[in-house]
Amino acid sequence: MNVRERALELGFDWVGIAPAGPAPHAAGLTAWLAAGHQAGMTWMGRNADRRRDPRQVVPGARSVIMLGFHYFVEDPPARVWNDPLRGRVARYAWGPDYHDQLLPLLRTLATELETLVPGTRHRAYVDTGPLLERPWAAQAGLGFIGRHSLLIAPRAGSYCVLGGIITDLELDYDEPAADQGARLGTHNCGRCRRCLDVCPTAAIRAPYVVDSNRCISYLTIEHKGAIPEHLRPLMGNWIFGCDACQEICPWVRQFAQARPDRFTAFDAQRFAPDLLELMTLDAAGFRARYRDTPLVRTKRRGLLRNAAVALGNAGDRSALPVLRRAAAQDEEEWVRTHAAWAIGQIEAKGA
Repeated sequence: MNVRERALELGFDWVGIAPAGPAPHAAGLTAWLAAGHQAGMTWMGRNADRRRDPRQVVPGARSVIMLGFHYFVEDPPARVWNDPLRGRVARYAWGPDYHDQLLPLLRTLATELETLVPGTRHRAYVDTGPLLERPWAAQAGLGFIGRHSLLIAPRAGSYCVLGGIITDLELDYDEPAADQGARLGTHNCGRCRRCLDVCPTAAIRAPYVVDSNRCISYLTIEHKGAIPEHLRPLMGNWIFGCDACQEICPWVRQFAQARPDRFTAFDAQRFAPDLLELMTLDAAGFRARYRDTPLVRTKRRGLLRNAAVALGNAGDRSALPVLRRAAAQDEEEWVRTHAAWAIGQIEAKGA
């Protein structure tokens, strides 16, 4: 079986294979953790040794197979996307959870390898295991790491999701992206630093270093509790994730091609929702609207917390009645406190 051909037959857009060994960027992971840039994602440090070397995950591992999906679709209508009274959701979440799309296909490929070579050991991961997907994808030739720390596939940009299979099979390996660039005379990001300059909260502290404590994606999805007040005015109307560093990237602007996609499609009601209406959503309404999407991760209380911040940033007095109701009556403390903050912001602007 040709692993690359079979992966493409299964529907993957990219496949590359790297020799297993000490993980690329292992030293970078150590420094990132030591600086506390993982914020509340404590699991990043729990399996640090396994993240540094996949042979700690699969004894005798010889290969890391990296696979990816491209998810760039048409831009939303500007009148919707640029409306400050609508929330913005990051593109990867415009549909079913990509973990549910990738993992079954990864397991199918891994099972077929095991059938072909009985006794083969493997582990498949999509973001949920001790595998540094982006550095391994670069090592397998899928693309290079941009200054925003995301993988950039030269023919598609950074709108891609990744999964990997660690196996003890020895396979034919691909040329790392860095070697490709040297051979072709390309400079990857060159002197461009647009992603650093555009980041609303200055979360990209230096090239290739993202501080999750300031990152809007972390704050709106993973962070539990109150969002630091000094960061709230910088978050604009992002309510789940943030694509600012990708939207500005020249590689995306030049090479990302919109196309029908298996798991993302823009729906304004769900992915650029009216914030006033969103603030009235009860638990049942939240589940009905978002149960098949990644937005369930932040739960109703997290999404409405984020929506309240977005309304405070919009500064529109039409939001005051719904915010006052939420501040007084919502069952969730996060929603009440952030609604009260938003009221203060709007009233201060009015004054």
